[in-house]
Amino acid sequence: MINRRKTREISVGWVKVGANSPIVVQSMTSTKTYDIEATLSQINRLYQKGCELIRVAVPHEEDLEALEEIVKKSPIPVIADIHFAPSYAFKSMQKGVHGIRINPGNIGKESLVKEIIQEAKIRNVAVRLGVNSGSLEKDLLEKHGYPSAKALFESAIRWSERFEKWGFYNFKVSIKGSDVVENVSANMLFASQTDIPLHIGITEAGMGLKGITKSAVGIGILLYHGIGDTIRVSLTDDPEVEIEVAYEILKSLGIRRRGVEIVACPTCGRIEVDLPKVVKEVEKELANVKTPIKVAIMGCVVNAIGEAREADIGLACGKGFAWLFKDGKPIRKVQEQDMAKALLEEIQKSYNS
Repeated sequence: MINRRKTREISVGWVKVGANSPIVVQSMTSTKTYDIEATLSQINRLYQKGCELIRVAVPHEEDLEALEEIVKKSPIPVIADIHFAPSYAFKSMQKGVHGIRINPGNIGKESLVKEIIQEAKIRNVAVRLGVNSGSLEKDLLEKHGYPSAKALFESAIRWSERFEKWGFYNFKVSIKGSDVVENVSANMLFASQTDIPLHIGITEAGMGLKGITKSAVGIGILLYHGIGDTIRVSLTDDPEVEIEVAYEILKSLGIRRRGVEIVACPTCGRIEVDLPKVVKEVEKELANVKTPIKVAIMGCVVNAIGEAREADIGLACGKGFAWLFKDGKPIRKVQEQDMAKALLEEIQKSYNS
């Protein structure tokens, strides 16, 4: 069992973060925010995938003008992403956003940050306090020589203490860097010192296998140690992929189950059927299923029966055939050419997917 770190609860719109709430999955739109139709369309697709908080970029005035309608029609709370332009933080809150993300190091003056926090308190807007390697204060860079874990940690503690001194507690902290080890170390240092909710992820992870691997390792280590209240898998890819990977990470650690978990044998000389073909067909057909189901597709007698019995439903394959299992009991024997079809039909019948 993973013992989750005890944090205080905050609210981002109607979504609770921290304390006993589930770990929240979030992403960021890749559309131009001023394109309201495209942005809302993407938000709705992400929502269908399981996204629970969404961040939108606000680099221009026309993006600000679009916020009110986006907030009104979004099925999930909207967070405005603010950098370098403090006035946009105030204007975004006036448009009704549920949260803002600021990196104090990018805003500069402490007095401006304080004004933003005071406005957020008045409007009951949540704040994500961002600290990353590109926004560290000069004195910390000079002290540590580079954006080390301790430098990131000290920046996060410094600004958290200021927020609390100003009487503001509805915030979470994100400490991010592209270096997995430094990122994990900084978050673990911070988690050991406070009860403030943490948003975790590996920034600028990249694309494809490399980005997914870095994210899974960094986020997975932190989650295993009970650290993390919201997560984003930051990939150079369609945001929908971020949501899929996030849930796979959570699922692999037994933290949250959403959709189908497929357990399948690695390829080896013992396999007597075309297992990759069956797995690909089943994965494709079940891609949009939201019901949490564990499906085992096992290719030989060594692992087949035991793993299939542990799953909700599955196939235990022999030479040219398979036993279809459900809840640990064999249902019927099916031929190789009918395996995927039989499994999918039984899932449809049993789980109304």
